[in-house]
Amino acid sequence: MATDPADTLRQRGIQVTAQRLAVLRAVSGQPHITADAVAEAVRAEIGAISLQSVYDALGVLVAEHLIRRIQPAGSPARFEDRVGDNHHHLICRVCGRVVDIDCAVGSAPCLTASDDNGYEIDEAEVAYWGRCPECVVKSGGRSNRPPLSELRRSAGALPKAERTGPTAPSRSRQRTHKISRKK
Repeated sequence: MATDPADTLRQRGIQVTAQRLAVLRAVSGQPHITADAVAEAVRAEIGAISLQSVYDALGVLVAEHLIRRIQPAGSPARFEDRVGDNHHHLICRVCGRVVDIDCAVGSAPCLTASDDNGYEIDEAEVAYWGRCPECVVKSGGRSNRPPLSELRRSAGALPKAERTGPTAPSRSRQRTHKISRKK
């Protein structure tokens, strides 16, 4: 955090407590940390704290946009202190490692819905899935998926209504969009 965490809480009208400060430090110290890992880090720093107190502190900090909550499919919620910018996440489908990636297009929103259906869109989330370099090395570079070019060729050979099963990109390969727009 760029400024003193206690001052940041005060500026937002949030009561400064040892628990909230420890939670902020835990999230700042380990991007994409789970609530359970936050609880472990906070206990190591200040002693006893209930998991419910950790969730309460995380909830207040998320609501005040001091930290961000992400929840990749099939994974527990994760928290990070990188807020207010336009970044996305790359998730290893083998080990679950999550890394930040800057938006390739530019300022928010980097993805605009083709039809907003009358919604006032204020956020989109992008999650890229693959294998991290360590998991690729551990597998000997082998992939259990056909190359993307083969998937595209197979999917293109069928009418759109028949593109199901292994020839169509899986749900996990589809993009989930989430971008915050400041008002």
